[in-house]
Amino acid sequence: MSTVEARFLGTGDAFGSGGRLHTATLVKTPDAGVLVDCGPSTLALLRAQQIEPDMVDTIVLTHLHGDHFGGVAYLLMDAHFASGRKKDLCIAGPPGLEGQIQLAHAVLFPGTGPLPFKFGLKFVEWEAGKRLDFGTCQVTPSLVRHSPSMQCFGLRVEFGGRVLAFSGDTEWAPTLPDLSRDADLFLCECFGYDWAPPGHLTYQTIQQHRAEFTCRRMLITHMGEDMLRRVGSLDCESAYDGLIVRL
Repeated sequence: MSTVEARFLGTGDAFGSGGRLHTATLVKTPDAGVLVDCGPSTLALLRAQQIEPDMVDTIVLTHLHGDHFGGVAYLLMDAHFASGRKKDLCIAGPPGLEGQIQLAHAVLFPGTGPLPFKFGLKFVEWEAGKRLDFGTCQVTPSLVRHSPSMQCFGLRVEFGGRVLAFSGDTEWAPTLPDLSRDADLFLCECFGYDWAPPGHLTYQTIQQHRAEFTCRRMLITHMGEDMLRRVGSLDCESAYDGLIVRL
């Protein structure tokens, strides 16, 4: 079994709390890579770590808020104008994915699209509970509770015989324990200690439900300023920009 590496490129919230960058996690083996969420700074983060963007085979998105998908337009521009990508790319995410990415591209780079890519570009929409095979990995999406205006998902990513689970952005949802079930690693959002905006989790809520999570290891992420001030004194592990976990 190949080693699976989870590289946390960005672990911040939407507001850049603590100077952390927007959400992006690269999960890879020596032969393939899957990008889980793609915040606006993702392309620069890849380049800073000397990772060529074309090693990403698949991008999987939890939801369509800018801090989680805003970097896709930059990756596609790079693929066409700078990297000369020729390897096919699959982007999977919530319903409406393709249209939202096209809209983001039109806003950020007016007059440049549609781009005549020299590689195959495929869009796949999530259906809650339906496991999809992307060749290098298998992904099962579960609905979570983040926004009343769009479907938002947590993801189980099976990669090289390992399972990594991602809560995405969410308040407490009954799907979370099953999402984390027997996962080798569960990345769980935790905006605040005892308060969070609607659609987000607190540390106290996670602790109240801690016995329901059966993952082998949990890391909290997407923390606001209050959590960042406290996290070093709490009984939990946390992700941070640049952290690498090998499974």
